[in-house]
Amino acid sequence: MATGNDASLLALKRRARKINRLLGELYPYAVAELDFTNAFELLIATVLSAQTTDVRVNAVTPVLFARYPNAKALAEADEAELQELIRPTGFFRAKSAAIKKLATQIVDDYDGEVPDKLEDLVKLAGVGRKTANVVLGNAFGVPGITVDTHFLRLSRRFGWTTSKDPVKVEQDVAELFEPKDWTPLSNRVVFHGRRVCHAKKPACGVCAVAQLCPSFGEGETDPDKARKLLKYELAPGREELLARMMASETRAELRAAGYGLEA
Repeated sequence: MATGNDASLLALKRRARKINRLLGELYPYAVAELDFTNAFELLIATVLSAQTTDVRVNAVTPVLFARYPNAKALAEADEAELQELIRPTGFFRAKSAAIKKLATQIVDDYDGEVPDKLEDLVKLAGVGRKTANVVLGNAFGVPGITVDTHFLRLSRRFGWTTSKDPVKVEQDVAELFEPKDWTPLSNRVVFHGRRVCHAKKPACGVCAVAQLCPSFGEGETDPDKARKLLKYELAPGREELLARMMASETRAELRAAGYGLEA
């Protein structure tokens, strides 16, 4: 934890919780951006999302899950057919082997049902703490902090941690928030990282938490220039999409209405 005493820890907690509240106001619609209807689908989609975008995974999974709707079907999948279905996600041979193996594990060790405990999930092929926490928080309602590349970057910029180790980052951030906040916090921070607080050039000049961020100034501070850096529904010209998302329309509804959800 990046703190030296109880007083500084308390100040850090207060600032961190203000940031979380502001991000909640900015992204009341923040959820896991992978499409799923059950824990099995979210688990597979999350494994496939490594080294690619959620948009690309969401384009692949409807056909994948129609063909293999459960662990048993996926465990028995033809390897060549499975590889072809997930090819657009990249690293399709390794991913195919991983999801086929984890499906077999689920069938053999958990009676075909995705386990709902972290210690069991991380035993599955291709599943680490990040993937396990995504599934626990968003499919089972079990609080978890998802430390992906965006969460790691922003938690360091916000001063919540000084570590680059995902497990240590998870532990440091967990000290600052109540467990009930861990999953929504994770989704909000990832949303903000994808839309505003980019890796190379964050849009500091239009950031909703700029006044609370110790890293303000690392990116573009001019509001007009910063606004041009915004992505997804926050990007200039996508005000109607933002309004519909604020009105709680789902990704499926938005796509059906003709909206592209890519950056």
